[in-house]
Amino acid sequence: MKEFSLPELATRLGQLIASLFVLLVVTFVIGRILPHDPVGAIVGELADPAAYQAMRARLGLDLPLYQQFWIYMTSLARGDLGTAILTGNPVAQDLGQAFPATLELATFAVILSTLVGVPLGMSAAFFRDSLLDKFTRVIALVGHSIPVFWFGIVGLVIFYAWLAWVGSPGRVDVYLEGLVEPRTGLLLVDSLLAGDHEVFWNAVSHIILPACILAYSAMAYITRMTRSFTLEQLNQDYVTAARAKGASSLRIVLRHILPNIAVQLITVLAISYGGLLEGAVVTEIVFSWPGIGQYMTNALMTGDMNAILACTLVIGLVFMVLNFLSDLAYLIFDPRTREVSP
Repeated sequence: MKEFSLPELATRLGQLIASLFVLLVVTFVIGRILPHDPVGAIVGELADPAAYQAMRARLGLDLPLYQQFWIYMTSLARGDLGTAILTGNPVAQDLGQAFPATLELATFAVILSTLVGVPLGMSAAFFRDSLLDKFTRVIALVGHSIPVFWFGIVGLVIFYAWLAWVGSPGRVDVYLEGLVEPRTGLLLVDSLLAGDHEVFWNAVSHIILPACILAYSAMAYITRMTRSFTLEQLNQDYVTAARAKGASSLRIVLRHILPNIAVQLITVLAISYGGLLEGAVVTEIVFSWPGIGQYMTNALMTGDMNAILACTLVIGLVFMVLNFLSDLAYLIFDPRTREVSP
């Protein structure tokens, strides 16, 4: 394998930053040329022309595009993401409230998908072409094929409306909102820190269904990739030697195969986690989850470019950090990628 050095890691990080900048430019330009009037959304369609022009100048929309973008970038360097048109709050404040909800939902989902997907994929590989393997492939195919919103609606009808096994849409019941001090923004963590078990279990009943819906789509990908990685390792000579020595299947998995596919799995899990954070938009809408997906959707409906660009930046930063950590994991867990000193 080609040796991997820290300068190469820095180069990859630079490429990700450059990609994020290009995405920011493209999103900004498209948002400005779309036939949507954010000024009209603020002042109303029947506003006085003078008030309309004053608000347009206040937002900087009367300037050329490159000047608008420069103003945005200089403000961003100061940590100022602008003011949201819809809420009237600083965008950073809105994101500080919305992003933890998405982070909590995606984290819960990736834990579920990992706990199910990795063992299922390895079991399917060990019993290749068996009934278990065929069932696993069907489950993965369904997870890739059926839209998330369909699963969400069906799940609400069955588990909430009919069986009443889960909580209603939202993070917690209305009568429990605001009872727990938001220390981290993660309701499950904050309720445990506060020792409020009623809020905790109520929050669990609300998060379990949307998390399972999200986890299913991620699990399909994790299962398929784990099966592929495991099949590749099963054809290696060291597995044949271990079997010849009488090693059990469990020992072969834990002592031989799993360490060899760990780095690949870390990359898959990082991609899945980023995809869950980004792809929670539809799930959040279906389940009225007050996260960044719902916030960004509302921003798109009102043409709030400050909020849209900020959400794009946050999602891009998430992918950048996850890719960076994935590359760092290669350096830590795979000695073949470390630079060898002369």
